[in-house]
Amino acid sequence: MLRSHFRAELVLILVTILAAFGWIFSKETLAGLPPLLFMGVRFLVAGFILLLAGRKYFVGLRFSDIKNAILVGLVMGVAMMLWIVGLDHSTQLGVGAFITSLGVILVPIMAKLLFGDRPGLPVWLSLPVAVIGLGLLALNDGLAFELSHLYFLVAAVTFALQFNLLSRSSTRMHVLVLTSIQLISAGTLAFILSLFLETWPEVVSLPVFGWFLASTLIATSLRFLLQTYGMSLTPASHAAVIMNLEPMWTAVFASFWFMETMALTQIVGCSLIFIAMLISKWTQIRAVFTAS
Repeated sequence: MLRSHFRAELVLILVTILAAFGWIFSKETLAGLPPLLFMGVRFLVAGFILLLAGRKYFVGLRFSDIKNAILVGLVMGVAMMLWIVGLDHSTQLGVGAFITSLGVILVPIMAKLLFGDRPGLPVWLSLPVAVIGLGLLALNDGLAFELSHLYFLVAAVTFALQFNLLSRSSTRMHVLVLTSIQLISAGTLAFILSLFLETWPEVVSLPVFGWFLASTLIATSLRFLLQTYGMSLTPASHAAVIMNLEPMWTAVFASFWFMETMALTQIVGCSLIFIAMLISKWTQIRAVFTAS
């Protein structure tokens, strides 16, 4: 059992690394593809790959389950479109990753607003810390809140909504089936909107196509397959803590790949957001150490 938990944690750490690389792959792809087209095709391809990988689990699905999964997928599509447009405008991927990660803290707040849940004390304690961190990002060298920051923030709110809807939809569906339907639904929405709102390039260069494949096959399909496998081997509390590593990896990789640098106020702001995430997950963190 201990060995399987250790293997699961290694797999989930790899998942956070792949997710962080996804920011790099996506930013490079956007140099040659419009954002909605890229997101639409990426999710459609990845969704069908997962459909093939989990096709045996599609047997006996109920229409109500499929309908719920499509609804969650459409909300996910809105969140991902906000995220990709933010990424297209962003000059600092690390900052964007930390702003997007605020969705972790907003999940229980959204649950209270929509469903009357009662978030625990750690969530309320994390909020002021997160707000101060976000404020430091916005007030770097004066009022320097980029348009991309707004997109990332609204995306974080939408991701929190998606997670709440997902947690309340049917659990009868296999994770691969649920993920596949969500990706295909989100991809279809982005693709249709791209038809009306974007101008498609006549030619896609080989490097851009390579980044697109990396984003689709590695940062999406492989990532979700490994995430499904890893989460099947370890308690959700362990997984929830490990998944917080994504923005840290993104900031590190972006600093090397794009030579991004952060001002001191931005570093402090990102650090406070990360601390807020840990505070909001204190129950899970305590469960990890208790189990150890």
